[in-house]
Amino acid sequence: MTNVLILGANGSIARVAVDLFLKETDAQLTLYLRNSSRLKNIDSSRVRVIEGDVLDIEKLKEAMIGQDVVYANLAGSLVQMAKTVVQAMNATGIKRLIWISSMGIYEEVPGERYRSILDPYRDSAAIIEASDLDYTILRPGWFTYEDEIDYEITQKGEPFKGHDISRKSVADLVVKLAVTPGLEVRRSLGVNKPV
Repeated sequence: MTNVLILGANGSIARVAVDLFLKETDAQLTLYLRNSSRLKNIDSSRVRVIEGDVLDIEKLKEAMIGQDVVYANLAGSLVQMAKTVVQAMNATGIKRLIWISSMGIYEEVPGERYRSILDPYRDSAAIIEASDLDYTILRPGWFTYEDEIDYEITQKGEPFKGHDISRKSVADLVVKLAVTPGLEVRRSLGVNKPV
């Protein structure tokens, strides 16, 4: 059984991932978010909810106690959040991190140049990559609400192959990464629907 801490647990991918974790694994989940009243229809003995801000390092460290995997599905002050997550994980001895970023942070999308809009994603990924954590950074394409699991991955340095991806596909990959020790560790993966 894997203990998974989900940061930003009300995020659009995280909500789908929670469903997949509960249906397809025996993982114990800790859902960490700023406003727990946003969570709906989560009634499971395998779920614990903590209301808190990722930038509150003491509360974050408390939430990390006993966890095996941290899955960060965050928005906002990404650079500071990345620093705080890395610091809290180092302080608590947790090594496994799954971090959601964005396609285009390495200018890997053919024909596209995403500039300042991706700076927080690019800079937060650099913080994660500079850590000694067993991270996997996911760089999904533009999200769709398609009820499908259909994706391919590209490694850092390879051209991104598409531009759309269902939230369910990204959530499926998150779940696989969380419950499969050693899978794609210290990698940055582009995720898109095959074209």
